[in-house]
Amino acid sequence: MRILVIGGSVFLGRAIVEDALGRGHEVTTFNRGRSGPDLPGVEAVHGDREVAADLERLVDGRRWDAVVDVCGFTPRVVLDSVRALSGHAAQYTFISSISAYADWPGKPGVTEESPLFDCPPDAEAGFGEYGVLKAGCERAVEQHFDGAALIVQPGLILGPHENVGRLPWWLTRIAKGGRVLAPGDPGLPIQLIDARDIAAFTVTQAANGAAGRYMTGGVPGNATFGSWLGACVEVTGSDAELVWVDDRFLLDRDVQEWTELPLWATSQSGAGVWSHSSAKALAAGLTCRPVDETVRDTWEWLKDVPEERRSFGSQRLRHGIDPDKEARILAEWDARS
Repeated sequence: MRILVIGGSVFLGRAIVEDALGRGHEVTTFNRGRSGPDLPGVEAVHGDREVAADLERLVDGRRWDAVVDVCGFTPRVVLDSVRALSGHAAQYTFISSISAYADWPGKPGVTEESPLFDCPPDAEAGFGEYGVLKAGCERAVEQHFDGAALIVQPGLILGPHENVGRLPWWLTRIAKGGRVLAPGDPGLPIQLIDARDIAAFTVTQAANGAAGRYMTGGVPGNATFGSWLGACVEVTGSDAELVWVDDRFLLDRDVQEWTELPLWATSQSGAGVWSHSSAKALAAGLTCRPVDETVRDTWEWLKDVPEERRSFGSQRLRHGIDPDKEARILAEWDARS
């Protein structure tokens, strides 16, 4: 196959390119050349998808069997790409997010049939938040691509080369050892998926010319918060002691869910965060490796990256609690009556 990957240099996009190249497919990547290096073996086309002339240069004289769009965040921008690529590819895969569903994470049991946020396919960036805009991007692909349209909706993604900063932050913190603030209930079932497993599923579906939508959040209950952080302790070989602190105690001290202690969400804000269904994707061939394997492989990659070069998110959304705040909360927890 000939596959075009829009993005393709970081995290999930990188994993998709690696998987496709490993199967012998011909891969073209289209990105600005800023976020990461192009992988060896691709035809790298540098340009900005928001510039019409760059899109015209991309499609000039080229045709692909499938497009995989990994970095679409604004509906109008995705719509321009869809219109430019119609007639130049038979299938268009858009990597969306479970955040496109209006009921997530507040309600349990979200499936592909749950309602999406209301967002038109030509909306600009100011129309709404991340999930709202992802819903509009999906509509741009489904309503305007002249060919098969496939929507892949990941849940919480981990794995080597993660640039979101959730698992890298926990591994970095735990590797330093000592008493580590661990949030909530260690027995809480969670639901995680490796970027490489989403990549394998995506490339397979693209090769099959698939259409429709698939939620790819992994297997519900494939880890607990305790087993996940315990795996971090094991792979780093540190002397870290996980100190489990109640949700209410943390909320009362203004600890921010999701960010200060990555992936921590209380039932108050996310009753359905760990209960969405990947049944349709699993029936279609999605396979998910053990979470412990993801943690191990991520540490094998991360331990050779100097801490100052590790990504814990973007300037807009950083992950990790301040060490002084962590120490203060642990002292208060020890002193509680």
